[in-house]
Amino acid sequence: MLYCGRPLIIIESPYSGDVRRNTEYARACLLDSLRRGEAPIASHLLHTQVLDDVRPDERELGIEAGLAWYRVADKCVVYGDRGVSGGMIEGIERAKRYGVLVEFRNIEASAAGENP
Repeated sequence: MLYCGRPLIIIESPYSGDVRRNTEYARACLLDSLRRGEAPIASHLLHTQVLDDVRPDERELGIEAGLAWYRVADKCVVYGDRGVSGGMIEGIERAKRYGVLVEFRNIEASAAGENP
């Protein structure tokens, strides 16, 4: 489904662990996707603004809400510069279940620690 001519993209990148660095990286991934003419969502950045990722019940709520977007997504883009986490694997599996194309990308600027 194209929205305003832009493909709907779900960004998969790490979040837990080094949250500060992973948040900076996810923001760089969003920017990369936008610059490619895509309409991305990174639910791990959105939902953690209102949910406590340390609380298992709230973490699960956020994950499930993010995974629900696979029903309308055109593509799952996995940014792999920082590795692939368990949550990212869950997203990849959900994408495959819904027949959503999975693409792997690396962005050198983020891997080098630059903050766009």
